Amino acid sequence: MKIFIKEQIKDVDRYTIENEPITSIDLMERASEAIAGWISENIDKQIPLLFIAGKGNNGGDGLACARILQQKGFDCSVYPVYGKNFPNEECRINLERLPEDVSFIDNLNGIDKRTVIVDALLGTGVSGNVREPAASVISQVNSLNNKVISIDLPSGMSTEPLLSSQQIIKAEVTLTLQFPKLALMLPETGEYAGTVITLPIGLSKTYLEQTESPYHYIDVSLIECLKKRRSKFGYKNIYGHALLICGSKNMIGAAILATGAALRSGCGLVSAHIPYDERVALQTRFPSAILSFDKSGYFSEMPSEISKYNAIGTGCGLGTHPETMKAFETLLKSVKIPMVIDADALNILSMNKELLKHIPVNSILTPHLGELKRLIGEWNSEEDKSRKITNLSSETKSIIVVKGAHTAIYLPDGTVYFNSTGNPGMAKGGSGDVLTGLITGLLARGYNSFEASVLGVYFHGLAGDKACEKYGCESMNSLDLLQEFSSNILSPIT
Repeated sequence: MKIFIKEQIKDVDRYTIENEPITSIDLMERASEAIAGWISENIDKQIPLLFIAGKGNNGGDGLACARILQQKGFDCSVYPVYGKNFPNEECRINLERLPEDVSFIDNLNGIDKRTVIVDALLGTGVSGNVREPAASVISQVNSLNNKVISIDLPSGMSTEPLLSSQQIIKAEVTLTLQFPKLALMLPETGEYAGTVITLPIGLSKTYLEQTESPYHYIDVSLIECLKKRRSKFGYKNIYGHALLICGSKNMIGAAILATGAALRSGCGLVSAHIPYDERVALQTRFPSAILSFDKSGYFSEMPSEISKYNAIGTGCGLGTHPETMKAFETLLKSVKIPMVIDADALNILSMNKELLKHIPVNSILTPHLGELKRLIGEWNSEEDKSRKITNLSSETKSIIVVKGAHTAIYLPDGTVYFNSTGNPGMAKGGSGDVLTGLITGLLARGYNSFEASVLGVYFHGLAGDKACEKYGCESMNSLDLLQEFSSNILSPIT
C-alpha cells in the first residue's frame, strides 16, 4: 500500500470526485460511514460520544459521523469549536443534517469521564503552528483522561512531520482514511496516534495504482505476493543453508533465539558458530541446528568452508572483544553473499567506519535507534534522519531495517517500507535476535534481500501480536515469538 504525501492527498480526493464521478458531499458520506462503522463495532452504545468538529473536511466527517451514530442509537453531542457558521460547504450541510436530539456544547468543562472524544478538529491540511481557538482545545483535550479517537490524523499533526514541539492531540486510536499518513509512521509524531487503523473509503484505484510515492505500508496483499511455495518433492539442500555467527560467553541466549528463528524460517539447514563451551545450551534447545565451534569464549576465528552457506547473520550477543573485531573484519572481507548485520556487529562498524566499504552488496543492517545513532550520528529532524539513513543505504548498497514501532525498511534508491505489525510488548531483550535469525533464514531460503526484509519484519511483528494476545504486552518476552511462528503463517495460501 502506498503512502501519499502533501498535495497527493488532495489530488486523490479531487481525482476520485472528477472521475468516479461522485460529489464531494457523497464522498464525505462514504468516509463517514466507514468511520461510524468502526466506532459502532468497537464502542458500546452505552458510552456517550462527543465530536469535536472543526470547520474543514475533517469537521464535516465528524458531523456526518455523529448523525450516523445517533441514528444507530448512540448518545452523540457536538462541540463546534468555530461556532455554527461553517465556511466549508460540506460542514454546513452536515450540520444541517444533524438530528434534533444531537446536543451541542461550547466548552469541555465537566464532561463525563466515560465520554469518548472523537477528534474531528483539524485534518491533513495543517502546516505550521496551530492557532486559536484550536490550540486551547487541543491542550484541554490532552489534559483530560477521556479516551480519544482521531479521524485521519490527530489534530495538529501535519502529514509530514515538522517540529516535535507541534501541539497535537494525543489519541488512543487514529482512524486514518484509505492509507496511512507518513507522520503516523515516525517516532516524533506517531506516538500521538496510538493504534492506527486504516479504513478504505473507495478512493480511485486508478490514481492509487498509477501515482508514484517513495513511501509504502506493508500489508497482507504485499506479503501474499512475496511468499514462495514449497515443492512437494523438495529436499533440504534446495532450501538453503543459513549460518549464524552469534553469542559469546554468558551471551549464548542471543544465539539460541537467532538460531530458533532461522529454524522457523523455512530454510533447509541452519548452522550456528558459537564458543565451544556454550554448546550444551544451544544443542539441547535446538538439536536440528548444526554447530560450528570457536575455541575462544567469543568469535575469534572463521568457520570452515564459509563458501557453502547461502546467507550469514551475525552480531547477536557477539561482544566487541579485540579478537572479535578482527574476526568480523576478516568475515566482511571474505564473503560475497548478503549478510544480516545486527547488534555488536553494528557497533564494531560504528567504531571502525572504514569497514562499511567491505559490507557485501545487498546485505541487511538491522539497527535499533541507539545503534543507528552510532552509525549515522545525531539528526535534527525526521527528515534529516531519513536522509542520513538513505545515504548509508546507498553508500553500502545495503538495506537498512530501522527497528521500532512501524519498523522502517530503507532501500538504496530512497524507497521506504513501513511495517504494519508489532506492538510495544516487543520492546524486550532478544526481540532483535529473533528478527536477525528470521531474516537470515529467509535469505538462505531463496528470498532476495528486499523480500527477506519485508517478510521478516512483518512475520516478526505478527508473532509479537499473537504473543501479546496470549500473554499481554507487559508479560510477553522474546522467546514467546519463536512459539508463534507457524507453517500456516509463513507458507503461501494454496
